Amino acid sequence: MKILIAEDDANIRQGLVDALAREGYTLIAAPDGRAALTSYHRDMPDFVLLDIMMPEMDGYAVCREIRRHNEHIPVVFLSAKDEEIDRVVGLELGADDYISKPFGIHELRARIKTIARRCLSHNAPQPNLCFPFGDLTVFPNELCAKRGEQKLELTLREVRILSCLYSNKNQVVTRDMLFDAAWGYDYFPNSRTLDQHISRLRKVIELDSSHPQLIRTVHGIGYRYQVQT
Repeated sequence: MKILIAEDDANIRQGLVDALAREGYTLIAAPDGRAALTSYHRDMPDFVLLDIMMPEMDGYAVCREIRRHNEHIPVVFLSAKDEEIDRVVGLELGADDYISKPFGIHELRARIKTIARRCLSHNAPQPNLCFPFGDLTVFPNELCAKRGEQKLELTLREVRILSCLYSNKNQVVTRDMLFDAAWGYDYFPNSRTLDQHISRLRKVIELDSSHPQLIRTVHGIGYRYQVQT
């Protein structure tokens, strides 16, 4: 697998290259955002690791541009910016994960493997089946939902979350179940990745995201899609 690393700190960049090369990956290293985007188009990597605060073009802009061309390539932010708003912005741009610095190389390796494995599995051709979700119809292969004539764009992760909730309608779906369905790896104790995806998803599909009716929170456990009978 070919991994693009965009990181302006030379020591961190080289450390990542050395550590991941030992895992057998092919590495492409870029010192700034513009160089990262050039490498992305030229070298066609399978996985992208992005710092956020880079010269020339920040990681958010790079991710946004990558997602214009490719919805499915795994993108993970590695950043010293650890405020919730930073994570939310990164996930809303389509990142698959957001890892705060400093991080352990063993955790990073594990996340790369599991995210890549799940993406390869989910990117295989699937039947273009749709399913109802409240007053919406979800179209997985089109990465969208429709409410009447209104089309709502969804990310791959969001479709997987909705599919898991629909498959377990009227039941509590644990956080671990949703993580496994959408990412394929276990919940990390300090991660708010799932909550941030749910928050963004509610803003897209709920008529009033401050009083959600489709995705209900079950405090301390997970979420539930309650079907009215």
